[in-house]
Amino acid sequence: MKRLVVFTGAGISAESGIKTFRESGGLWENYAVEDIATPQAWYKNPELVLDFYNQRRKQVISAQPNAAHLALVELEKGFEVIVITQNIDDLHERAGSSRVVHLHGEIMKSRSSLNPSLIYPMNTDSIQLGDKCERGSQLRPHIVWFGESVPKMDEAIMITAKADIFLVIGTSLAVYPAASLLEFTPEHTMTILIDPNANAHELPKHFTVVSENATIGVPQLVKKLLNAYV
Repeated sequence: MKRLVVFTGAGISAESGIKTFRESGGLWENYAVEDIATPQAWYKNPELVLDFYNQRRKQVISAQPNAAHLALVELEKGFEVIVITQNIDDLHERAGSSRVVHLHGEIMKSRSSLNPSLIYPMNTDSIQLGDKCERGSQLRPHIVWFGESVPKMDEAIMITAKADIFLVIGTSLAVYPAASLLEFTPEHTMTILIDPNANAHELPKHFTVVSENATIGVPQLVKKLLNAYV
């Protein structure tokens, strides 16, 4: 069975109504990055950081997987599918994808602010000051902030290095180190990019380009791949 690695970015979740950080009117419009998404911001004003991510979490909870998320699940009928995502929402999981690697963390989990190995699934939509882990430290969002290492990066590289097909959906290919995954695809790998602005990207190697929104392009491609390989 061929290994199909899917690399997703904000574009796929945007079609479920989750605002991207960089779009006009996006969630970062009224905040400087350094005020809500860095370790320094957490130390300076943890209440502001918690409030920002509490708002994001509520938005994620109200969103639903879209046709692109659901189509990726169909690929598991004929491929070994692993989703590597830059997104912090849980829409891939709720759609039914069985293997998902979150490079930038998960909004529906909290973790100790002192011990990153203490991670907890959330059954509420918010984290408040005073909410503590079992060892007494303040809980924080389980998010990789700017300036922090990406713990899942090595795992993602190993997965990518064995890809027969590498499918990129809804990402600008500009956020590093995540975008560097492209450098680890084997020579024989079929590489495909689905993005309405695909032709605007500087692609580092040959791609089959599908200049469509995810909800249109992904179901179309999934049908073609299943017909061709299954």
